[in-house]
Amino acid sequence: MAPTGSRRIGFVSTRLKGTDGVSLETRKWVDVLSGLGHACCCFAGTSDWPEERSYVVPEAHFRHPRVHELNASLFGKKVRSPETTRGIQKLKEHLKTHLGRFVDLFDLDLLIVENALAIPMHIPLGLALTELIAERGIPTIGHHHDFSWERARFWPNAAADYLDCSFPPGLPAVRHVVINSIAAEQLALRKGRNSTLIPNVMDFESPPPAKHNGASGLRSVLEIEPDQVMVLQPTRVVPRKGIEQTIELAHRISRPCVVVVSHASGDEGTGYEAYLRDYAKLLGVRVSFAARAFGHRRGTTQDGHKMYALADAYREADLVAYPSILEGFGNAFLEAVYYRRPILVRRYDVFRADIEPKGFEVIPFDDFVTEYTIQQAEAVLDDPALSSKMVDNNYDLGREHYSYTVLEKGLVSLIDI
Repeated sequence: MAPTGSRRIGFVSTRLKGTDGVSLETRKWVDVLSGLGHACCCFAGTSDWPEERSYVVPEAHFRHPRVHELNASLFGKKVRSPETTRGIQKLKEHLKTHLGRFVDLFDLDLLIVENALAIPMHIPLGLALTELIAERGIPTIGHHHDFSWERARFWPNAAADYLDCSFPPGLPAVRHVVINSIAAEQLALRKGRNSTLIPNVMDFESPPPAKHNGASGLRSVLEIEPDQVMVLQPTRVVPRKGIEQTIELAHRISRPCVVVVSHASGDEGTGYEAYLRDYAKLLGVRVSFAARAFGHRRGTTQDGHKMYALADAYREADLVAYPSILEGFGNAFLEAVYYRRPILVRRYDVFRADIEPKGFEVIPFDDFVTEYTIQQAEAVLDDPALSSKMVDNNYDLGREHYSYTVLEKGLVSLIDI
């Protein structure tokens, strides 16, 4: 029996599976809320949660063919066809029906919507949620990681009415949570919505264990020699991640380097990956696009290959590169801090506004990698004492500002709605 005062909470997203930032951060909220005695379940287009706590509707995934077809008719255009409108309404009604069943099946008294009311990758799902919340008045937290105005690919569009209605909605039952101060300011300016700032976190109160035997052989699998520097790029392969800067860094460092990219191309096509392969070949840098080797946990793929945890990649890395042009917060930054790895960081806007003032020690650069950047990277790689001092200081700051304790304090006040 659930403790007195506990809530029955339903998390909703297009995808709650794998190592993308939204899925990872959702697990942290679930960990904290479950520890407080609340019961959590999920609704998504795909899920790796336990089956008994999952309600999966394939059409809720942003990669579903029907959703892809609708998005192609909405974005990059200024006028939509009546057929597109009818298609959106039909899918909205289908999803709304399932959302209602989800709420009833688990007898939910709170929804937490992970990004599906923020970034318009699935407009019918956002509309379905808005209507359901308006009709039932169910208390809802919109946990917003990214907004449409932060992504050029959503402009121009033929969906302004939908964006105004549901991304995010202005309903009295909805509380808005953002992950950085810039998003809070823009949400207030553009939509007139007040919000609560809860940053991304890691479980700094529980330090990571030492290297696990299950991680043995990772460097061999990735074909990295003992004398080679492993530079980890722990991001998806999309242009705003700035991976070409990591490749340039590897080219200019005086020691032999291998760049390991841990995630796949994601939802923005494969053209950027093709460009990076050509660029790396031009500079003579070996890049391992190793998404198939990593999952949220260790395991074995369907074809029998060993799968490593993303944590293993951090433990094996000599240097973590985070040259993103734009980030909602920076999950990979916190992960590198948690696993005590030195970090190369492009000073993206949120880093400068919210993270850098805390005093984190990194190898910084602005628009491009300079000779001074290379010198700093080599100094950290060549001096274990310097590296140790940096990462230990960063860990202490992470525990102070971005821990589960910080998250728990935010959530305790937030869910009392």
